[in-house]
Amino acid sequence: QVQLVESGGGLVQAGGSLRLSCAASGRSTVSSYYMGWFRQGPGKERELVTAIRFSSGSTYYADSVKGRFTISRDNAKKTAYLQMNSLKPEDTAVYYCAAGLLAFGDLSIPRNYAYWGQGTQVTVSS
Repeated sequence: QVQLVESGGGLVQAGGSLRLSCAASGRSTVSSYYMGWFRQGPGKERELVTAIRFSSGSTYYADSVKGRFTISRDNAKKTAYLQMNSLKPEDTAVYYCAAGLLAFGDLSIPRNYAYWGQGTQVTVSS
């Protein structure tokens, strides 16, 4: 099993930047996993923001964050990073790191991810 610890949330002004980290532990490797972030804003359902396949580096981005957010990974550190630039108030949410094999699953469906971080609050003020 995998434990995910995420960090990097905070309060920023619109137009600012934050970097989230999600570190995996409990297994020798996460190379076979997809890792990414979902977010859940006030009164909204949880939605996929971005995901990366550790083995290939293949990425997915929600349309709402394309061009502003970048996901990357460090294989040696078993850590994924989410660089968030040009932040908007509508980006305000709790961001949850997630990981899973997703052997036959859709990346956008939360139930297809077996492991979750504790969540970190991102607040963007205007």
